[in-house]
Amino acid sequence: MEASFFENIYNHPSLKKVDYESIINAHKEVQFKKNETILNEGKISNAYYLIRKGLFRSYVIDYKGNEITTDFFGPNDILIEVASLFLRSPSKETIQALTDGEVYKIGFNDFQKLYSTIEGFTEWGRSWMSHQLFIAKHRAVSMHTQSASQRYLNLVKEKPQILKEVPLKHIATYLGITDTSLSRIRKEVLSQTENLP
Repeated sequence: MEASFFENIYNHPSLKKVDYESIINAHKEVQFKKNETILNEGKISNAYYLIRKGLFRSYVIDYKGNEITTDFFGPNDILIEVASLFLRSPSKETIQALTDGEVYKIGFNDFQKLYSTIEGFTEWGRSWMSHQLFIAKHRAVSMHTQSASQRYLNLVKEKPQILKEVPLKHIATYLGITDTSLSRIRKEVLSQTENLP
């Protein structure tokens, strides 16, 4: 396992070199195939994953029976269903591989052991969770305050790989728009780009 990969994800000034050895040893390399389900709605999550390669998504089924993508995950992201894992409750989301993927898995019990024995890991966990709350709040606000075009441009900027490899229907539901609206926005953005000096 490549130490720098773990040091990049578990990045906190309180963590020491020796701590990273314990952290790395708690993870196991796992491969996922395209369209494979990692977590099913209604099941309790017992692990999370550090993504080395591949793209993944989480989704829910709305009251009309439609799949609505709630998030995308790519290389160097943590693939996790936070509420299910830490509250030990049935997941409201399903997590699926959009491409073949290579990840490092850590089980809930191994995480708990690291969290209770490595002070720097505890500090990292608190910092990471605070950041996730900020991201979730920002996304919730932007869904109401930004136009669909703005949300699309933000996605292009933040996760360009998603636009290249993910089916448009998943991107549309993530942005809260129809496939038709997304196609129109993509054409508008492309024409504006082509007209730039």
